[in-house]
Amino acid sequence: MPDLNSLRRNPKRFIKQSKTWFSSSGLLLYVLPFLLIPGTLKAFANGNLLAIIINVGGYAAFILAAKMLRRGLQAEAVYQEKRVTRAPKWPLKTSAAGIVALTTFVVAWLGAHHTFAVSVAFGLGALLGMYLRYGFDPRTQKTVLGDHGYTIEEISTTIEAAENAILSIENANNKINNREFNNRIDRICATARNIINELEANPAAIRRTRKFLLVYLEGANKVTNGYANTHLQADTIELEQNFRNVLDSIETVFKEQKDKLLQEDLFDLDVQIEVLAKQLKHEGIV
Repeated sequence: MPDLNSLRRNPKRFIKQSKTWFSSSGLLLYVLPFLLIPGTLKAFANGNLLAIIINVGGYAAFILAAKMLRRGLQAEAVYQEKRVTRAPKWPLKTSAAGIVALTTFVVAWLGAHHTFAVSVAFGLGALLGMYLRYGFDPRTQKTVLGDHGYTIEEISTTIEAAENAILSIENANNKINNREFNNRIDRICATARNIINELEANPAAIRRTRKFLLVYLEGANKVTNGYANTHLQADTIELEQNFRNVLDSIETVFKEQKDKLLQEDLFDLDVQIEVLAKQLKHEGIV
């Protein structure tokens, strides 16, 4: 398992592993266009303009389908890892399958001069192959029943905003050359992710977590980025101590929020948010 320092040198590795399972999937589709190269060269040699257009157009269509498929697989990977989420916005995998099927039909009919019926069979075979190998896009949203008063759109937006804030904190942490602060920020991010996981497992908890994720987590994001940018210009003992004090408050409230979630207990976060806001202003971090 890679160590913490190697992770900091490559921020992209903070992305969950399940988002990258598609990395080698779909690459075979990039090989398909190369089958048209001999026909294209022959068309150029014979000066057959129609054949050139068909083969070059087919090559471009297959490449486009391959790119769309890869993006569709990535969107599906993100969809599969979430317990509560919307379906992918665009049916990229399905569109890629349609492009491959149509292109195969056109190339077989106008390029290879098969009969219309045979060309249709080639196209349908290509569509079936794409479906069996990659499937089509998921089109249903993931949600759970419950009297929490929030829509799937609101829950998904809350989770996405929180994940973006955590990633921003981690990227800011990469710029901070202080092992103590690095470790403490790592713990804060781990706690925040645990809270997100709890929300995904139990969306009814959104009443207790939404303000925390959208307000307090964003406050932690601002203060971390503020220190990461400021300490490069003025790395003073006072600034360092101020940031240490703020981290104390952030760690405490993050842990309290996690504990309250596990206890399924409500608590008023407004006071703590106000305290943090005043402390950030007083310490001069942001």
